[in-house]
Amino acid sequence: MNKPITISLIAPIYGVERYIAEFAESVLSQSYPHIEFIFVNDGTKDRSMEILQEIIDTKYAHRKPQIKIINKENGGLPAARRTGLEHVSGDYVWHVDSDDWISAGSAEKIATKIEQTGAEVVYFNYVKEYENRQSIKREREYTAATKEQYVRNIYNHNAFGTLCNKCIKHSVYTSHDYHTPKYGYAEDACMSVQLIGYANSVAFLNEDIYHYRKDIPTAMTSQKRRKRKREYALNFLGLYEKFRDVAPEKNPVAVIFDDLLIQAGWYSHFYRLGLFKEYPYLAKGVRRSKMHLGTDVPLPAQLYIKLIALFK
Repeated sequence: MNKPITISLIAPIYGVERYIAEFAESVLSQSYPHIEFIFVNDGTKDRSMEILQEIIDTKYAHRKPQIKIINKENGGLPAARRTGLEHVSGDYVWHVDSDDWISAGSAEKIATKIEQTGAEVVYFNYVKEYENRQSIKREREYTAATKEQYVRNIYNHNAFGTLCNKCIKHSVYTSHDYHTPKYGYAEDACMSVQLIGYANSVAFLNEDIYHYRKDIPTAMTSQKRRKRKREYALNFLGLYEKFRDVAPEKNPVAVIFDDLLIQAGWYSHFYRLGLFKEYPYLAKGVRRSKMHLGTDVPLPAQLYIKLIALFK
């Protein structure tokens, strides 16, 4: 008899006392028995951890052997996720945010899909939850043969870059070298393109599993646009620097290099980020990059920034 698949669910916790109860109920009440719960206390100053502990003690004491609570100083979401990964003992990793929630039976559906396909990445739909409405965001189906298109679509916001709608085999993390993004904005997309690029197989689970809470004033999406664009560009320029000298056949993200360099150049010019001066290789990279349809930067803007790069 095959060993049951264990899913390690990693949840950083910081400043979510308004939402932690709903989140905790949604994950701890999952019917699938083979879940490892890794709660990373990222130095939260509110009652989030107290509320979580109360729920565990009063309703889910039977799951305590499956629960790990890791305490650390505040370091932001990317660092908290990395800390969680250090404590994984399961077969697959599922990153979730503690101000969101998951549907009942989700873990069992994911495990069943893994058993059926053997895929190293299982991805699924997610639901944007507003105060008075919801919007279901459905993915399209990709295979190993179309994996590069999946990577490009994530980078260009034509597929969902969040880690929360992906369950990824632990060995994809441990068997490969990857760039860890420094900044919070789009750090999950930066990780997603690498992990999918490395994975041998992907499978789509057409279920509405992850519920992403949108009406949160302190969420990353409420930050100033210019700061967000700079963090996005810096995270992906770091990714480019990590893999630019790697042979294409061993490079998980080579497919996005043209788009990445042109977009960084466009962001630098349009948002006055000063990246051409900060990264001297950027102008040459923009000049050499091929223009493509279906990117975040329209073709006229791509041509314009290539002309700008001639004088940098």
